[in-house]
Amino acid sequence: MLEVAIMIEGQDGIDWPRWKRIVRTVEDAGYAALHRSDHFTNPSGPVKDALELWASLTWLAENTERIEFGPLVTPVSFRHPVITAWQAAAVDGLSGGRLRLGLGAGWQEREHTAFGFELLDAERRFARFEEGLEVVTRLLRSAEPVSFEGEFYRLRGAVLLPRPARPGGVPVVVGGNGPRRTLPLAARYADEWNGLFLDAKRFAGLSARLDEMVEEAGRRPEEVRRSLMVRAVFGRTEARVREKLGGAPRGALEEQAAIVGTAGEFVERLGELQEAGAQRVMLQWLETDDLEGIEELASGVLPQL
Repeated sequence: MLEVAIMIEGQDGIDWPRWKRIVRTVEDAGYAALHRSDHFTNPSGPVKDALELWASLTWLAENTERIEFGPLVTPVSFRHPVITAWQAAAVDGLSGGRLRLGLGAGWQEREHTAFGFELLDAERRFARFEEGLEVVTRLLRSAEPVSFEGEFYRLRGAVLLPRPARPGGVPVVVGGNGPRRTLPLAARYADEWNGLFLDAKRFAGLSARLDEMVEEAGRRPEEVRRSLMVRAVFGRTEARVREKLGGAPRGALEEQAAIVGTAGEFVERLGELQEAGAQRVMLQWLETDDLEGIEELASGVLPQL
């Protein structure tokens, strides 16, 4: 059965009251998970409330019982991987083993410039990301002391205690579509690969390429779960869909693999993604105050999957 989750842009006006309402709605409505981004700001436009990632996930871990959750994704460019691994192990334990740790290289120039973090050029950024993945996965997966000598990070007999609650540590998610940089890293380090804004055909193609890379890395393809994030514009009626679009061309969004429409259209598109190999679809929900829409989507779509 395909899992359906909600994904929230945490930098797009999320404060504590709004976050708590979203969390409770997603938990009660029956979704599999709630994921959120980790940014200081949007790439452009006004600066809005951006509730800090790990504080928000700690509250979620303590105040929900069922849903999985995690960052999609948290970057090593402004979060040190040792601290990220430490926080992830603690929050996963608090939740009873429901965290999925999405990690990324970082990409947004605005926030790095504003807060004084080095983004680096693409080659060195991904070199740093690979080292970060090495550090995080070794700390989370091994009870033995970890030593590592890299360009960006160095460890000397490091051990994280208490250990993660789950055997094998917190599952690591690597997101992105790049066949040259991202997919090879997912093949080596990830428990889950998350594609971004892909239709079923492109998702299936990249997933097949990932299978080859996973085998080349000495692993089995089934060891790496497959998920996908897409924009969602849902309305209980066509009139509500048009209202949400606000005059924006529907076709342009659909060309970017967005799912736009009523329950029947969502069921059809999600079915196509499941046939393409997606095990979880994260619906990027930008209307963060439209909790009724989240509930209506759940009641209209989830029972039909």
